[in-house]
Amino acid sequence: MSRNPLARLSRQSDATATVFAALGDSTRLSLVLALSRGNRQSIAQLTESKPLTRQAISKHLRILESAGVVSSRREGRENLFALNPQALDELRSYVEQISGQWDASLARLKAFVEK
Repeated sequence: MSRNPLARLSRQSDATATVFAALGDSTRLSLVLALSRGNRQSIAQLTESKPLTRQAISKHLRILESAGVVSSRREGRENLFALNPQALDELRSYVEQISGQWDASLARLKAFVEK
């Protein structure tokens, strides 16, 4: 593992961008919402309220899974999907960090303008 902080930051930025990209689709957001209720769900269960085929839902779930937003576990003949809250917590931390930087920049601008 690299000890270079810039390399680590770059990897974190890449991972964050992957999560944002995965969540940048309304179908995938609705799947995350459905899974946020806490129980594992099959593709059949997730397809019930959607006008999409199981194949389409499966494709969206694979994108979410590759971004680390959801995980799957095989039970019998079905894959059951669950939300990975850690991925969303990391995203929240990232957004809070950016928000803090903007707040500090705006405070500096305000102080400058009011002089």
